[in-house]
Amino acid sequence: MNALLAPSLLSADFVHLAEDIALVTEAGADLLHLDVMDGHFVPNITFGPPVVRAIRKASRIPLDVHLMISRPDDFIEEFARAGADWISVHVEACSHLHRTIQLIKSLKAMAGVALNPATPISALEEIVSEVDYVLVMSVNPGFGGQNFIHSATSKISKLSSLLNDRGRSVPIEVDGGVGPRNVQELLQAGARVIVAGNSIFGAPDPRAAVAAMKDAFKKAGALPA
Repeated sequence: MNALLAPSLLSADFVHLAEDIALVTEAGADLLHLDVMDGHFVPNITFGPPVVRAIRKASRIPLDVHLMISRPDDFIEEFARAGADWISVHVEACSHLHRTIQLIKSLKAMAGVALNPATPISALEEIVSEVDYVLVMSVNPGFGGQNFIHSATSKISKLSSLLNDRGRSVPIEVDGGVGPRNVQELLQAGARVIVAGNSIFGAPDPRAAVAAMKDAFKKAGALPA
């Protein structure tokens, strides 16, 4: 599949959120990545379903909602009804992961599983046949603007091999410390959904930053030239 770019709204200007969404959408973003944090599973708090509902009204592209929260099953339905198109949960936060994935699917959303940097891909072996995508964290979750953890590249490569061995063509998403300097190696390792926050919204011109990422996609052969 062609690579998809998902700007992370965690790095956007919340005072001018609708304007930032319009900028990156017009520049060619494919998804909007929304990091939901609860102050328990990760050491930060962001936003809940009411904000997702407001973003849904401001966006015409899919919303990729990443639940970095404890007890995700208690909130999945509310996020789906607020407008989430993709919903990912952390394997580390789920006692009954199969049931959680089935719940997401029952709400007509794409169901994803996220792995923290120290979580091995073996944690996916019994659920890989059920998921619609896998999210590899390339930073420890909780804060934007962190440095990329380089072991994520080999993890993506190993995960790509596991998915191929199981006959699964689901996309691998990568989140954390990604920008034009390292995106090509991630695409070549097998990533197909690229989350980028500070490298887009922290740039002087987010539209130019989106264009630079798309150019990197083409150079890596993940988009038509």
